[in-house]
Amino acid sequence: MTVDQRQTARKILRARAMLALDGGEPVPARTADISLGGISVTTEYKANANQTGQVMFEMLVDGKPTVLTCRVKVAHCIFSGNEFRVGCMFQLPLSPQASAAITRFMK
Repeated sequence: MTVDQRQTARKILRARAMLALDGGEPVPARTADISLGGISVTTEYKANANQTGQVMFEMLVDGKPTVLTCRVKVAHCIFSGNEFRVGCMFQLPLSPQASAAITRFMK
């Protein structure tokens, strides 16, 4: 059995996303959950641990849809069902807009 290594609480977030790892083309994804420390997405494409890049996703901020772009580092990638689940850690510092939006969403 594996142990959950996340240090912060997470909240379900289901939205369209785009994962753009450095040196590769952006690929479509969907968010699964988010925390103050990172985000989990599902995609048809495999990612390697320690790859860096960006994840772009939409979330409601004060009732308005807002697109956020965050730098991430891939913590893990597992094949589940017909897709890959990619766990990403945010690379700090986040932009003030992203940090504020995620903090509000987590409350």
